[in-house]
Amino acid sequence: MTKIISIFGATAVGKTECAIKVAEELGCEIISADSRQFYKEMTIGTAVPSPEELAEVKHNMIHSHSIFDEPVTAGIYEREAMSIINQLNSEYIVVVGGSGLYIKALLYGLDSLPKDNDVRQMLQTKTIEELRTIIEQKDQALINQIDMNNRRRVERAVEVIVITGRPYSEQRTGAATERNIDFAEIILDRPRELLYDRINQRVDIMIQQGLLEEARELYPHRELQPLQTVGYRELFDAFDGTISVERATELIKQNTRRYAKRQLTWARSIEGAKWVKPNEISQIIDYARKTI
Repeated sequence: MTKIISIFGATAVGKTECAIKVAEELGCEIISADSRQFYKEMTIGTAVPSPEELAEVKHNMIHSHSIFDEPVTAGIYEREAMSIINQLNSEYIVVVGGSGLYIKALLYGLDSLPKDNDVRQMLQTKTIEELRTIIEQKDQALINQIDMNNRRRVERAVEVIVITGRPYSEQRTGAATERNIDFAEIILDRPRELLYDRINQRVDIMIQQGLLEEARELYPHRELQPLQTVGYRELFDAFDGTISVERATELIKQNTRRYAKRQLTWARSIEGAKWVKPNEISQIIDYARKTI
């Protein structure tokens, strides 16, 4: 079973550096879960790890696609990331990024089956043996379809059975593929004021590194879905002449801070995750080893 350490956090919190240190300590590779870093035409505006950082640890799913191809949806990401995991056959893999839906798709799979927080909280008070007994009584066919030692999978199946009153095996859509993984979820955190200062500084650095030139090259393709994102939209408006470059830069900072706020809201919805500071590498590894 592959053990995944999932590292999530707001933009500019320090995910890249943290993930590299964790991966180096464990001697494993990294899979990116940043929905903008997939595209090889976008580098500066997506804060892709530097060549030096990419050389330190093998990264997957960075500059792996083109904006001119089919956009990478969460479903596509789930399939491709799982394919990489199966090919690596590694004890540990670090998954890092700020796209919560993509991480969720990989760790939990995608399905349209019902969820209920009250039911989930009730099931969390039961032992895995009690949960297995429910499946044995209510859904014999499921026993050979999921890993009965994986509490998250078993608990999710029982949740659906309790809510619907029907066997989980009859309702699975196939979209959520069973996978031989277990994981620990890590959320990186910094004081809000410090995080916003880092965002502002990052935008200034991007401008210095040539974000305007990168955006200008992509401007003819501005209608493509991957380019409908902070850092490019604002500059496209500047190139249209509707706002100044200076105003566009201010808006990039403002909209990135708003995006970070949404990421933090998503993070707070993740039950059971470990919140740490980006430099607490030993705590992350210790937590993962005890949890997975």
